[in-house]
Amino acid sequence: MQANHRQQPYTPGCIPSLERVREVMSVEAMELPVCQQCNIGALVPLSDYGAQGAPVHYKAWTCINPGCGYNIKIRNGDIFVNEPIRAGRH
Repeated sequence: MQANHRQQPYTPGCIPSLERVREVMSVEAMELPVCQQCNIGALVPLSDYGAQGAPVHYKAWTCINPGCGYNIKIRNGDIFVNEPIRAGRH
């Protein structure tokens, strides 16, 4: 008998478990690095779309610990570390 697993929505301000992050992101085979700033959260990759609409995989990495905020991004070939995190448009 299989268990019926319903995905729980992300709750802002909560630190999701690494298992939950892997489940949501489908990165089971990927080892997520521990954040070197807080040593609590894991760094998760973020993707985006380029100016022409092409996907840009792993454009940024950020810590899942909301109290940490560490992030690293690449933009136009330059690397940015710990830029302020702003709320996105809904």
